[in-house]
Amino acid sequence: MTDSGVSLDAVRRVADAVLYEGYILYPYRASSQKNHSRWQFGVVMAPGYAAVDPSETSVTQSEWVLEHSGQPAVQVIVRFLQVQRRSTVPLQGTGSWDEAVEREIEFTAGPEELLGPGLVREFSVPGGEDREPSPDAGIAVRRREPLAGLVSIRTIPVPGPWRAVRLQVRVENRTAAEPAPVVRDDALPTALVAAHVIATVSGGAFISMTDPPEWAKPAVADCQNTGVWPVLADPEGGRQVMLASPIILYDHPELAPESPGELYDVTEIDEILTLRTLALSDEEKAEARATDPRAAALIDRVESLDAETMERLHGTIRSLRPVASAAAESDPFGLDAFGTGSDPFAPRPADYDPSVPWWDPEADASVSPDTDSVLIAGQPVARGSLVRLRPGARRSDAQDMFLIGRTAEVQAVLLDVDDQPYLAVSLVDDPDQDLRIAHGRFLYFMPDEVEPCQAGGSE
Repeated sequence: MTDSGVSLDAVRRVADAVLYEGYILYPYRASSQKNHSRWQFGVVMAPGYAAVDPSETSVTQSEWVLEHSGQPAVQVIVRFLQVQRRSTVPLQGTGSWDEAVEREIEFTAGPEELLGPGLVREFSVPGGEDREPSPDAGIAVRRREPLAGLVSIRTIPVPGPWRAVRLQVRVENRTAAEPAPVVRDDALPTALVAAHVIATVSGGAFISMTDPPEWAKPAVADCQNTGVWPVLADPEGGRQVMLASPIILYDHPELAPESPGELYDVTEIDEILTLRTLALSDEEKAEARATDPRAAALIDRVESLDAETMERLHGTIRSLRPVASAAAESDPFGLDAFGTGSDPFAPRPADYDPSVPWWDPEADASVSPDTDSVLIAGQPVARGSLVRLRPGARRSDAQDMFLIGRTAEVQAVLLDVDDQPYLAVSLVDDPDQDLRIAHGRFLYFMPDEVEPCQAGGSE
């Protein structure tokens, strides 16, 4: 429990998922190429390295709006990982491997500091070295570099009749490494990894940064966040807890109750990763167990899952709600003649047949993807037509840039739910085009995102 009477157990579980995001990636082995690029989120480097690499920073800052009663107090917990570099003497296998040790810096700022000059706290984390026998007959050596930093908290008054301030929490890495590392891998042992902040308030309430009330929107827009994004994190839906995360989250984030444990992967698709982990060979599992204690625990946990737990990973219905009646289709805003909302339990139309899909080629002869056409630049485009791809600016997938100018064959002309035509296409120069077509795996483009090609595929 905190001074505000709020339990942080659920918040810590979410924060732990942030803390170890990308800590060790499938297939959980030191020899895996993808595990050579770790520690990507919330890395606050020592100033010496940040000075030579402009893509890195030695400071993280979070700001959010706090409304208060006049006597607010805020408890701040700064959490991060200290990299622990493990090697074996004599050197064997894959060489060194980075593990991590959890660290927390905690303090409370009262009304005198919050409404006055603020509060500054320096902190230090000792280095060290541990030795123990290694399973491969060597000696496992774990080294940690000493860390130093500073946490400052201050407020900026919000103009207006409200008792509100912008609360700023700033975390600085002040570790002095001599000489300053010039390679990122050498700089990681002096970094604060996955740094984030958990704050709780008494005598006040935090304002949502994603859905603020109207009066607080200007103050929220003035907040400056560097490397983190603050979200309301009170598990009861309240406003006493804020989590400033290096990963963008929504307000009141929570872990799926079906998840049996951490998988340390950015996608965190439990069922897929669990099945792929079970498919590892005995040799691969042995290497994973030897790579890291958390990897060993992950393998053991996955292998111990029973059928009931695996079934829960396959899919879950959170809640059921009535399907809107046909009357709602003619009332898109959900209001009847009295403005009170359409009846969700109204009877279906007399010709409604639940056995017929929402769209069935045999039931709707007016739609024929194989023969329909659409007019583009004055030319009819249908199945078999060749088009040049020009992905539009509205697309957000970076992979689309690789499709610009590629030639594709139209496989079908389709209609969306608003009766707007779009094209299913396949790339003509893909070596596995036939296989993709057989499986119905197409790319989809709107008519204004393609150009018709002349005969032979030339423009």
